[in-house]
Amino acid sequence: MKKPEKVMNCIVVFNREKDKVLFCKRKKEPFKGRLNFVGGKVEPGETSEAAAYRELQEETGISRQHICLYRLMDLTYYHQDFILEIYVGRLDEDVELREETNPLLWLPLSEDYTDRERFAGEQNIAHIINIAMMYPLPTRR
Repeated sequence: MKKPEKVMNCIVVFNREKDKVLFCKRKKEPFKGRLNFVGGKVEPGETSEAAAYRELQEETGISRQHICLYRLMDLTYYHQDFILEIYVGRLDEDVELREETNPLLWLPLSEDYTDRERFAGEQNIAHIINIAMMYPLPTRR
């Protein structure tokens, strides 16, 4: 089977206390109206890490000065012909968010992230958050 050429990313952003996760409410398909992590496409010639920081800055105003991102996992969707790279980070300080297109909101870890009516994906958000919670995320400050 041929490896997909299209590469996308999602970024799991925890607040400084690591008790909330940042979500956007999608304004377009796929998953229009549902909550998802921020992220986007890796452009040709762009490294995966550079794309993650670029997408995060564009969609939220959060920059490298505010957060250190770590590669958490990759999911390969052969039937949809793309790779989804998942990054995780914890804010070093409180940041005033700047919405690009999709409204942004912080949700507590107590949410039911398996709710298909509210969250994008096929219940993989809950799995991703569970794995992200195990990742040691020191703050730089």
